[in-house]
Amino acid sequence: MDHVTDVAKRFAGGAQYIDGRPRTGGSGDTHSVVDPATGRTVWTYATAGPADVDAAVAAAKAALPGWAATAPGERSAALHRLSAALDARADELARAETLQCGKPIKLSTEFDVPGTVDNAAFFAGAARHLEGKAAGEYSPDHTSYVRREPVGVIGSIAPWNYPLQMAGWKILPAVAAGNTIVLKPSELTPLTALMFAEAATEAAIPDGVLNIVTGTGQGPGEHLVTHPDVAMTSFTGSTAVGTRIARLTAGTVKRLHLELGGKAPFVVFDDADLDAAVHGAVAAALINSGQDCTAATRAYVQRPLYDAFVSAVADLMATVRLGDPADPATDLGPLISFAHRDRVAAVVERARTYATVVTGGAAPGDGLAAGAYYRPTLLTGAPQHSEALQQEIFGPVLAVLPFDSDDQGLAYANDTPYGLAASAWTRDVYRAGRAAREITAGCVWINDHIPIVSEMPHGGTKSSGFGKDMSTYSFEEYTQVKHVMFDNTAVARKDWHRTVFGDR
Repeated sequence: MDHVTDVAKRFAGGAQYIDGRPRTGGSGDTHSVVDPATGRTVWTYATAGPADVDAAVAAAKAALPGWAATAPGERSAALHRLSAALDARADELARAETLQCGKPIKLSTEFDVPGTVDNAAFFAGAARHLEGKAAGEYSPDHTSYVRREPVGVIGSIAPWNYPLQMAGWKILPAVAAGNTIVLKPSELTPLTALMFAEAATEAAIPDGVLNIVTGTGQGPGEHLVTHPDVAMTSFTGSTAVGTRIARLTAGTVKRLHLELGGKAPFVVFDDADLDAAVHGAVAAALINSGQDCTAATRAYVQRPLYDAFVSAVADLMATVRLGDPADPATDLGPLISFAHRDRVAAVVERARTYATVVTGGAAPGDGLAAGAYYRPTLLTGAPQHSEALQQEIFGPVLAVLPFDSDDQGLAYANDTPYGLAASAWTRDVYRAGRAAREITAGCVWINDHIPIVSEMPHGGTKSSGFGKDMSTYSFEEYTQVKHVMFDNTAVARKDWHRTVFGDR
C-alpha cells in the first residue's frame, strides 16, 4: 500500500462493490486518489454512473427479505465474523487510511482501525437486543405488542475525514438491524470502504447486503439519496450539503439521518487544572489536522487563566511534529487536499484583519512543501461574531477568547449555529453540572475533549443535524416501530361500533 502500483493492483477490480464483487464504474468519468502528503496520484478509477447505483440498490433490495428474516443471533454471528475479519487486516487498513487521508499512522493504528473493529463487535451484540414494550393489555379487550422491523434499503454517504470509521458507523447499525445498504464513500477516500466490503464478504455476509458505489456527490450521491427504492438516507458531512440532501429527499418522505458540521466550544473556568486544559486543547484542536467535526475550535477561557493559557498553548503547539504520515513519530499530517488547505489558509488570512495570529498561520516549506500541510495555528482577539468563531474552518486552527462571568462563558459556548460537541473544564462539580445542562450540544465532555466509545451515542442538534451514530440509540435509528393489536373477545359487534352505526 506504500506504492502507486500496489494500490492499482490491489483494487484492480474497480472502485464499486456490488452484490458481493468488485466492478468498474460505468459513468465514463474517472477520479483520482491523491496522497495529500506528497501530491502524488496513487490510483485513478472509473466512477459510478446511474446504472451502477441502480444495480447496487437492486442488489440491496433483492437481499433485503432474506437478511431481514435472518434471526438476530445469525446476524450477530455474522458481525462477530466481520469484526474478526477487520481485525485480521488491521495493518493494511491503517496503511490505506493513512495513504488516502494523510493522517498520521499512529492515529490510524491506535484510533481509526481499533475503533471500527470494536464498533463491529458492539453491533454484533446489539443485533440480539431489540427493545420494545412488553406485550400487554393496554385496552381491556386487546393485547398489544411492539415489533421492531428493518427500515429497508439504506442509502448512506460517508465523509473523507474518517473514511473507515464513518463507513462502520453507517453500515454496522443498519446491517445489525436487518437492513441492507448502499454506501457512497467520498470520491477522495474510497480505499478502506472497499476493504470493509471485502471483509464483509469474507465474513459470509450475504451478497447484496452491503454495496459500495464510488463517485462524486452530485453524481452517484444524488442519484442514491433520491432513488425511489431507498427508504432511508444517512449522511455525514457539511451542513450546506446536508441541507441540500434534506431538500432532495423531502419529495419521497425518506427517513433522514444527518450528522453535520460543528464548531465545538472549549470552556475553561478559572478553577480548572490549567495544565490539563492546555494539553486537552492542543490535542482536541489538532486531532486529524483539525479535520474533525467535534474538534475544539474555539476556546473560551475565564480571564484569570487567559494569558497563561494562551502562552502555554502556543508553546505546546510549537512542539507538534509535522512530517511523513507513515512515520510513527509524526504528530500532524497534511490536510486532505491542496484546495482544502488553501480554504483554511484563506480563513486565517482574513482573520489577520481582526485578530492576532499568535503562532502558525502558514504552510511549512522545505521537505513538506510538496504536501498539503498547514502549521498549527492559534488566534486571539477575534470578536465573538467573527468568521473564525462562527464558521467551521476544519483545519488545525484554534481561536481563544476571554470571558468574565460563568454566564458569559456559557452564552459564548451556545452562540453559534452548531450543536455537535463541547467541553467544560473545572474542578467544581456544580459548575460542571451546569455546563452539562446548559450547553446545547449532542455531547458535552467534562475535563476532556474528543474520546468516544461504541456504547455511547454521537450526534448533534441545531445546524449539526439530528440522529445518532454508535450505541443502541443508533441501532434504533435503523428500525421501524410497529404496533400489533389483537382482539381478545371474539365478539362480532364491538361496543365502539355504535359510533358508526346503531345504538348501545
